[in-house]
Amino acid sequence: MQGQNQQQAYDRGITIFSPDGRLYQVEYAREAVKRGTASIGIRTSDGVVLAVDKRIRSPLMERSSVEKIHKADDHIGIASAGHVADARQLIDFARRQAQVNQLRYGEPIGVETLTKEITDYIQQYTQVGGARPFGVALIIAGIANGEPRLYETDPSGTPYEWKALAVGADRGDIRDYLEEHYDESMTLSEGVDLALEALASVTEDGLSAEGIGVATIDVETEAFGELSDEEKRTHLEDADLLADPEGDEDEGEE
Repeated sequence: MQGQNQQQAYDRGITIFSPDGRLYQVEYAREAVKRGTASIGIRTSDGVVLAVDKRIRSPLMERSSVEKIHKADDHIGIASAGHVADARQLIDFARRQAQVNQLRYGEPIGVETLTKEITDYIQQYTQVGGARPFGVALIIAGIANGEPRLYETDPSGTPYEWKALAVGADRGDIRDYLEEHYDESMTLSEGVDLALEALASVTEDGLSAEGIGVATIDVETEAFGELSDEEKRTHLEDADLLADPEGDEDEGEE
């Protein structure tokens, strides 16, 4: 009984390491990310791709209100998985940092610089009492000095750079698919197709243009842009992944 009570004490204390060096609240935050719907990032030779699963709980819900892909700056996009409210806080922080950099230095913020600003902010919430860690992971994609860059933020405040990655539900299965089919020399359009195929690999009934979100940032223009429903439908039809739109339920995670 004493050992169980001791374990619960480490479980409650965000600022207290367990005897084996773990912060349980950070691990629970990672579990919150796993409950969110999947988001995928892919780096190609001529740009980066973000693709997300946007679950609509009811046909009465406005699809535009379900946001999982965000524009942080003209050349940077962010996809999220986990608690929606936590994601919105970090997106707002990222946008402020991008504007501060533009005003202070007269140039767009670097993708790596912005990622580290965000992860430094996240890390503060792993060592301050009275606050919990952010229960969300972000995929930060952009162009820096003519090169595509792709990063992940972890609830612990650690940044990782990837060629292709997935966060959220079914991360392991999607990553296995990406590892098998990823090619560094693929075009941006081929990257979109791979992202959709990876999403479809963990979905039994196929994908609908309304139920997913896709954004790209190409090296030539360095401009963030989201694909329209017609463009997404074309990619799905070409890859034979199209299905009728269906409503899905969730518990507040995306």
